[in-house]
Amino acid sequence: MHPTPADGARRIDYLPWEYDPASPEGAAQEARRRELVAAGARIGEGVFVAPGAAVFCDRLALGDRTYVAAHAYLTGEVTLGADCSVNPYAVVRGDVRAGDGVRIGAHTSILGFNHSMGTDLPIHQQDTWSKGIVLGDDVWVGSNVTILDGVTVGDHAVVGAGAVVTRDVPDWAVVAGNPARVLRDRRADAAAAGASDLAAELRAFGDRVRDQAGAVLARCFEDGRFVDRPAALAGPRRPAVRPWADAVEIADLLLGAPPAGFEAADLVRRLTHRQDPVTGLVPDGDLADAGLAGPGTDGEPLDPFDGSAGYHVLSVGYAVRLLGGRLPHPVHAVHRLSGRDLVRALEARDWGAGAWGSGAAVDAVATACALNITDFADRFDDGGVGPLYPLLGWLTARADPATGLWGAPQPAPRWLQAVNGFYRLTRGTYAQLGLPLPYPDAAVGTVLEHAADPHLATPAGYTACNVLDVVHPLWLAARQTSHRRAEGAGWARTQLRRALGHWSDGAGFAFAPDDPGPDGVPGLQGTEMWLAIVWYLADLLGLADSLGYRPRGVHSPDPLVRLAPIGA
Repeated sequence: MHPTPADGARRIDYLPWEYDPASPEGAAQEARRRELVAAGARIGEGVFVAPGAAVFCDRLALGDRTYVAAHAYLTGEVTLGADCSVNPYAVVRGDVRAGDGVRIGAHTSILGFNHSMGTDLPIHQQDTWSKGIVLGDDVWVGSNVTILDGVTVGDHAVVGAGAVVTRDVPDWAVVAGNPARVLRDRRADAAAAGASDLAAELRAFGDRVRDQAGAVLARCFEDGRFVDRPAALAGPRRPAVRPWADAVEIADLLLGAPPAGFEAADLVRRLTHRQDPVTGLVPDGDLADAGLAGPGTDGEPLDPFDGSAGYHVLSVGYAVRLLGGRLPHPVHAVHRLSGRDLVRALEARDWGAGAWGSGAAVDAVATACALNITDFADRFDDGGVGPLYPLLGWLTARADPATGLWGAPQPAPRWLQAVNGFYRLTRGTYAQLGLPLPYPDAAVGTVLEHAADPHLATPAGYTACNVLDVVHPLWLAARQTSHRRAEGAGWARTQLRRALGHWSDGAGFAFAPDDPGPDGVPGLQGTEMWLAIVWYLADLLGLADSLGYRPRGVHSPDPLVRLAPIGA
């Protein structure tokens, strides 16, 4: 039983969330609604306005199921969305606009106007003015809060009891105090709980892949050579250098040693015996017998801008460093490029439809310069720098401030070429040299737009390249900016759980896990790349330490060389 107090106060007026339009009170509220509508208000269905509420608005709009409790005071131009509440003794005045699901606590003042306070007139004779107050959707304003004119409170925010809000409140923020300040993000608690679970998954995954690393490598060793995928499952493959480099990377990452059965010096010899001493490039070919094949005997042109010889600057260059060695010869093909020739070559490339290949060319050139600096500085008058400075100057001049990228959008998938090219280009330059990106905020926006492209969720689009080419740019930009970081983290969390589920026991990762063809067969390239992807996704979430490994090769997060400042 809840008897009516002696002063006639009614329970429904103070607890209006108990209002039922089908109850006897419904008729009284319908009359109240007609009265307000006749005065020009817009009133939704199921609205409750207590008889004792002082509502004297120049313009009023109340959405469905919104209620105004006893002794609330509303004046000015007030708009409240659906499912809002104004609790007893609250004041809402001036130009105030609220979204859906807004709760305004008792004794709170939301003051969407202000007095002028010049010195020529007494205060009581001066005019008022208004910037207006905006409350987003799903906002909880506690009791005894004061929100001053000109403030916007973002969606899902919470304003603690007694706060005095003088400046805008971000989405999801919890604020309190006088003046109010941000205490935390509401999503942090849920994220912390999820992060704890995810960290445990990552620790288990790290233990699992380390235990199985030997089996993964042994599975891809056939006829005296490393192959990307077993021939019985994916068909025969042309003998190639990259599987050897991938095997070295996987073994270093998970075992901290060369692949079982090999000495480091022997692997360095196998990886470098085909290096052309004239160009410094490494063409493809069979490494099973280091003494049978010489440089270029397979007919592949030795071009640092195209083909596997350009990629081997990366894969072989890093693999031999992991083994404690270095390339026998500098990469002369890059060092002898003049700045003018390099710029001409870059200008001649198709940075629209061919942005990925163009970014790969920049990666090869920049990596060659970095290797020449770190390993052969004493061989060159310029310390091995070669055309690196003209390259960096061209990149600075040609970056698009609107997108942060060097490529251009294409027919669907719209940003695939440009984003993939951005990854290769920035991996070899800004990341590898420890330099800041020119336009990190713009790049984040473009990369996140690309990450939402439906193509990336298809079997053909969900590949190691395409995921790496999103996560690495987001990770790299996050070192400079917090722009849209929550969105990037949400994407990373989803991708990380998906990636962890694609590990195949004893076999590793497939390059394209959902592909029904050969690329869906686990192999060395897929394993090496996805292990790095998992690390970057985890690191973007602050959880990489749980894995117990950190890439040191091609996908290392650490710069290979840092350019010394002038005068150093």
